[in-house]
Formats: sequence, C-alpha cells, structure tokens
Amino acid sequence: MKLASLSDYLLLRINRSPVRPAPAKGKAASSRESGAAKSLKSGKSGSERMPVNRQIYQLIREAILAHTLPAGMQLPSSRDLALELGTSRNTVTYAYEQLLAEGYLESRTGSGTFVADTAPDQIPEAVERKEPLTDPSGKSELSARGALLTRQAGVGERQWGAFMPGVPDVTCVPHKIWGRLQNKHWRRSCSDLLTYGPGAGYAGLREQIAEYLRVARSVNCTPSQVLITTGIHQSIDIVVKLLGEHGDTAWVEDPCYWGTRSVLNSLGIQSVPIAVDQEGMRMRLANLRRPPRFICTTPSHQYPLGMVMSLSRRRMLLEYAATHKVWIIEDDYDSEFRYGGRPLASLQGMDTQDRVLYMGTFSKIMFPGLRIGFLVVPESLAKAFATGIAELYRNGQVFLQATLADFMAEGHFASHIRKMRVLYAERLQLLQQAINRHFGEKMTITGGEAGLHLVLGLPQECDDVLICEQALAAGIVVRPLSRYYMAARGARRGLLLGYASVPNDEIARAFDQLAAVIKPHLA
Repeated sequence: MKLASLSDYLLLRINRSPVRPAPAKGKAASSRESGAAKSLKSGKSGSERMPVNRQIYQLIREAILAHTLPAGMQLPSSRDLALELGTSRNTVTYAYEQLLAEGYLESRTGSGTFVADTAPDQIPEAVERKEPLTDPSGKSELSARGALLTRQAGVGERQWGAFMPGVPDVTCVPHKIWGRLQNKHWRRSCSDLLTYGPGAGYAGLREQIAEYLRVARSVNCTPSQVLITTGIHQSIDIVVKLLGEHGDTAWVEDPCYWGTRSVLNSLGIQSVPIAVDQEGMRMRLANLRRPPRFICTTPSHQYPLGMVMSLSRRRMLLEYAATHKVWIIEDDYDSEFRYGGRPLASLQGMDTQDRVLYMGTFSKIMFPGLRIGFLVVPESLAKAFATGIAELYRNGQVFLQATLADFMAEGHFASHIRKMRVLYAERLQLLQQAINRHFGEKMTITGGEAGLHLVLGLPQECDDVLICEQALAAGIVVRPLSRYYMAARGARRGLLLGYASVPNDEIARAFDQLAAVIKPHLA
C-alpha cells in the first residue's frame, strides 16, 4: 500500500464518503478543506465524536492486525500523510507515537517509520457480561481471613458530619499557616522531600514528636526510638509482623476499636476479649494462666467507653508483661482532648522493662487525610523497626512530614490543640444539653470527659444496629456500641456520638433528628 492508497484507505473510513480526485497544484489546501478536511475537523464520521487522532490510530492498528498493512511496510512521513488527509501534523504524530509505543510500528533511524515485523497479537474486544462471574459451587473465593475481615467491617462510606465518631473539625486547621509552610518547602526544590523517605521517617519530625511526648505524655524516649507510620493501623501491623507469629494470641479490650481486631485477624493473630470495668482491663485468673504474645490497650482513654485505667491496674499489667515477656501495645489515640482533671502519664512512661510499644496519630489533632502517625519502640528494636518499615511499606510523605515538623517547631501545633480543646468542650456541652432536653435522666452518658465522642446508653432490649441504620437514612451518622464487642453475650446497647465535626449551631437540630429515630424504640 502506497502513500495515496493509505490516505485513501483512511479517508474512506474516516469520512464514509468518496475520495475526491487530487486537486490541481496550488489548490490542494482549499480544495481538501471543502471536503475531507472539513469532515475530519468536524469529527463527523463512522466514529462520530471520536477525536481524529484516535480514529487514525485505530484505523492503522486495525489494518496492521488484519495484515492489510503487511509487516515491514514503510509508512509515509507524518508531514506527508497529514497533507494528504488535510489535517494537522500533530494529529498524525499522535497516532504514530501511540502505535510506536504499543509495538505496532517501529522507527528506523534515517529510513522512516515501518510496520513492525512482530506486531502484537490481536487483543479481543471486551465483552459486556450480563451476570458477574461466580464460583459454580456458590462459595466465596475470599480466604477465611478475607471473609472474616469483610464480614466484620467497621468502616462506613460517610466520614464526616453529625454525629461521626473520631473525626475532628478539619475546617479549623490553620490553612494559611499550613500552606505557607508547604510553600516554603516547595520553593526549596529539595529532592530529598519528594523521594522515598528513610524507614524511620523524617528526622526533624521525629525530634519534634519525641519532645512533645516527653512534655505532654511523660513518654520516655529519644528521637531514635520514634518511627513515623501512616497511623494506628500500620503501627499495629509492623509490630505484629516483626514481633509475632501466625497463631499467636493477643488480649484486646472488650469492647475495643474495630480496627485493632481487623489488623490482628488479618495477620493470623487470635484476639482474646478481656472485659473492662471502671478501672480498665479486668484480667481474671483464667486469663493470667495463659499469657498472650500481645496485650492491646487504650489506658488513657478506653475506646469506646472512655474510662482511664487505674494506677493499680497499670502496675499489674506492667509486672505481668515483664514476667511473661508479653508485648503491650499502648494506643494513645486522643488523650490531648481532656475536659476535666489531669490524665495519668502514659503506660510507656511507667515501663522500666521495655515491654511497651507506644503509638499515636495526628488524625484526631490535625486531619485524618494527613495519614501520619508514630510508633515509639525500645531502643534495642529501633533499627530493626526502621528496616522493617522501609522493606514493607517504602516510607514516603516526607514533604508532609517536613511541613508538620515545622508546624510543631513554630508552636502552631500546641496552639491548635489549645484552641480545639476549648471548641470541643463547648460542643460536648451542647450535645449533653440536647440529650437531657429529650431524655432527661432516662439515658446514661459515658465517656464525656475526654476525646471526640460520647456513648449514649440504650436499654438492652433496643436494637442499636437498627437505630443506626434508620439514623443514616435520615442523614445522621452514629455507630452501634454492640458492634465493638467480641463477646456478644455481654455486649451493651448504645450509640457512639461524635461531636467534634458538628458546628455548634447544628448540634441541637441534628440531635432532634436522631431523637426522632430513637424514641419509637423506647416505647
């Protein structure tokens, strides 16, 4: 197929119209413009609405696959073919480059562009299926672990609004300050901030975290013990992968954060529920006789019920861990927001035997989308953990870590915490007033001394899962307390109400809507 033949082949299929005779010299552009080129530019063809460059690409590709354009055939230059088609050279160049990239054409220096000797085999067109493919037996192809994870999923699609637990007011982040610090690093054009980071994370941020934890949480650590993670989930993941084996057991508070169980289950760790009371984890003799590999706890603000682990329970837990070589995973997720009294120091700060792995997150203080958390490990494990993070996750986000480090160093972090603590205390009070207005003393409220949520107790005969479903239909997000329990027999009924992300002037109205859903279940 020669130049004229190829151009005719394309014009016939692009325009679906007869090919005009070649015009006299000097009238090529105007004559073509009146017919084929106008059709090309308008995009009206058998492939209506498809850009011309895509049409040319597709037609040449189909001709190669059908051997209409044989292997080794030389194609006209992009300039010549564009002139014949009455279109721009860029349009043809796009088609040629795409075909070169996919292996249909090859370029030979000094000779031109040719149909490749070994063009890719024809790829069949995708066929639309009427029904999704399923296992003939009807069984899921998920592993047992995958089935458990999806069956017990705790995360929902809505992550904002009344009364979503655990979400801060992201509109209060000082955007101008944050933007200024980000721009400062952009202007530096430092390649170190845009590539993979060290396993332990950005050194400047680790220094700021270590200093903050020493002052605010009495955590005994140096910057070398601090590792940057993407949050609590990744912190638990790396701890279990480096210190646990498939089939190990972990004690978890019952109720507890669903994410903790999900990560443990996904790694083959058996979760053993340990009931809690007003002093925290209540370890019975039967439990103590069978030491686990891990103990997962939220001693500073139990999730989701909100109590603080007593000093006597903390000492007992530390002594037990030291005696039986158990690792304690301390999740200190939101202790910054306390509205009454002073919290006890971290469990890690009381540990003299290096059995506590302390973790936290910036999701509650700053904004969840930041995805920066931290893990504090004993000095003897710091190097191994940094290597493990680098090998498993290829740490990144160095740019954001550097921005956060500056945000802390300049005092904005501490100022933001003070500001939000006052705001959240106001919202907590407004929510408590709304609850009392509708239910008086008929309902119990727990966990209202700290954090970003409270628990509204319900009678045991109430179906808190159904109430949450009905509330969601009304545009209100709440979480059922019973779903946080492993042991169904002792599961309490209630609702987790997050107040941090609800504007002050919307709290009463939003709770009016929720109360309208709850009241029929109390009749």
